[in-house]
Amino acid sequence: MCCMFVSLRDPMAMERANLLNMAKLSIKGLIESALSFGRTLDSDYPPLQQFFVVMEHCLKHGLRVKKSFLGYNKSLWGPLEMVEKLCPEAGEIAASVRDLPGLKTPLGRARAWLRLALMQKRLADYLRLLITRKDLLSDFYENSAVMVEEEGAVIVGLLVGLNVIDANLCVKGEDLDTQVGVIDFSMYLKNDIDDYRSEERNGQIAAILDQKNYVEELNRQLNSSVHGLQGRVDNLEKSNSKLIEEVWQSLISTVLTLRIFYHFIHLIWYSFELLFIVAGDCKKQHNQTTRGESSDVENELVVQVSMKQEMDLAMKLLEKDIHEKQDTLIGLRHQLDEVKAINVEMYSKMQTSDDGMKQKNDMITRLEEKTNQITATMKQLEQSDKDLLSQTRTLAMSFVKCASADTEHQYKLVKDISF
Repeated sequence: MCCMFVSLRDPMAMERANLLNMAKLSIKGLIESALSFGRTLDSDYPPLQQFFVVMEHCLKHGLRVKKSFLGYNKSLWGPLEMVEKLCPEAGEIAASVRDLPGLKTPLGRARAWLRLALMQKRLADYLRLLITRKDLLSDFYENSAVMVEEEGAVIVGLLVGLNVIDANLCVKGEDLDTQVGVIDFSMYLKNDIDDYRSEERNGQIAAILDQKNYVEELNRQLNSSVHGLQGRVDNLEKSNSKLIEEVWQSLISTVLTLRIFYHFIHLIWYSFELLFIVAGDCKKQHNQTTRGESSDVENELVVQVSMKQEMDLAMKLLEKDIHEKQDTLIGLRHQLDEVKAINVEMYSKMQTSDDGMKQKNDMITRLEEKTNQITATMKQLEQSDKDLLSQTRTLAMSFVKCASADTEHQYKLVKDISF
């Protein structure tokens, strides 16, 4: 009880609680109105404008005062610019904001950053990365600021629901430097008609939104896996083409080697024929020639025998080279078969992923149809509620008019009642 009393007396705690409540009302009202409006919003949509004003107040809460040569100021652009270092994907938004010609103040850049992040549907992701780095936030915020305390985490969690809406905002032509961020509380005042809405319908809408977010997340993961598989298929195709080229080069070199071997065999055969002819001539002339001529023939025979031995050695080397080429060719064929099997497996996986994505897209279509049906039913119920209230008020007025003059005060009281 004492702790509760202290927290209520703490101005910063009360401010955090009020900003959290305003963020809940703003985000909830924006989602509900977007579902009935069509979910594609532009810059002139009042609930969307109020959402940016509330977010600006939440991000400004507890900002440290920075001293510069122009004086003291609170720069909201500082912590948002840090997101670029935590997430490289946010660099595109930061670069776009810096390139906008009409922005002259840090506040205008921060407002443009919020709008671009919402259109990219990454606002919740970027702010979640920011609030997890309290060591960096301490340079910009006080210890009791919304972004440092638990309220900041709750607000970031609520921002995930905004991924179901599409925003088409023209940031370039909008004057973001001189806008006055004032919260319009009249948009969040509840009347008696809102009490007629049952918790069951709100639960159905919340369940449908959760299912749609889940299906969209699955689709994003499937898309990333398909891109990964496509990259692997491209790499395998490149390796296939390289292996096929190597196989063809090996086949060409083997054919050339066999041709050389064939011509070499013919040369050896011709040499043997020449040797036999020379030997026959030597035998015929043996009795007619002198001893000196006989010695020349013997020398020629020795030379021919040595040539035959060298040719035998060359043939053995050629046979060994041919066997090695054949083994290499067999190994390359095995590798080519393995690559073909991997290609078939990757193709089947891609087909399975495509079928899964088609099923998820069908599920999203059915969920959107169900959401539209529930929205139409809610509109019919609201209209019937209004008609019922109007009839009730008419009956009450008729009843009071029929009463005596003593109840004139009650008639005025009932007349002023707002249904």
